Amino acid sequence: MTRATAQDSAPERIALGMLAAAGAFFMFTVMNVFAKYLSASHSVIEIAFYRNLLACVPFFVAVFIFGHREFLIIRSKPRAIAARAFLGSISLILTFAAYSRMPMAETAVLLFTASLFVPVLGIIFLSESVGPYRWSAVLVGFLGVAVMLKPSGEIHVVGVGLALGAALLQAILTVLLRHLGGHERPETVSLYFFVIGTFLTGMAMPFVATAPTLVESPMIFGVGFSGAAAQWLYSLALKNTPAALVGVFNYSSIVWAMVFGWMIWADWPTTVVLAGSGIVVSSNLLIAWREQRLNKALKTQI
Repeated sequence: MTRATAQDSAPERIALGMLAAAGAFFMFTVMNVFAKYLSASHSVIEIAFYRNLLACVPFFVAVFIFGHREFLIIRSKPRAIAARAFLGSISLILTFAAYSRMPMAETAVLLFTASLFVPVLGIIFLSESVGPYRWSAVLVGFLGVAVMLKPSGEIHVVGVGLALGAALLQAILTVLLRHLGGHERPETVSLYFFVIGTFLTGMAMPFVATAPTLVESPMIFGVGFSGAAAQWLYSLALKNTPAALVGVFNYSSIVWAMVFGWMIWADWPTTVVLAGSGIVVSSNLLIAWREQRLNKALKTQI
């Protein structure tokens, strides 16, 4: 491929990546919709089991039919991959549990606090430096959470706790994936996450499983394959588009959560929740902008 051809195709790759990013966050929301609906009659651990089990299928097809045996090879970080799978399984269960107890939009916004935890964890585990801009964004973001907690006292205490717990684990996973990114293939990390997650949640199945009805069966498949599709689209997006641009599309999940919550459960966020959501999103955008500036400055120095 000539240099001119490569330059001509770059905008097409970025457009493909942007489309994949939009699709990924839409499918993540669809997965959570299925999980919330199923949680009325099924344990969230059972739902997580089906999600992990069915998400294994595309990877097994890639490995055993299309010959991508390299996905099975762990290069150097088996303990980190196992830790990612264990923590990821707990985070998934907490996420489904939070959605089962609270409206879609409120839960989606609370999960965005993961980005607020990341700078703090980066200091602890990666010895990163965090300046006044990001510290201010973190404090403002948690102020937004405080606004969402409804001073009137109508607080989903358990739901909020579950969502914040899931967000903290997602932040830990983000830091862990930064560490794994330079050592292991993303397909390998995802494959072992689904396999180990299936095993972990499967151990509880004899105690929590309930036979799905004929109506629920498509939703069981839906929660698994929508999660797998979301992971694949997200990887495709990161492959073709800068991570900072992919991250922008993450905010579309709040819109989808509002739409699905209104259409299915007649839940529309109150003015207080919308105000708190705006504060949390703004703080996330400030953190993303600041990190992009710091990355550009670092590349310039190099």
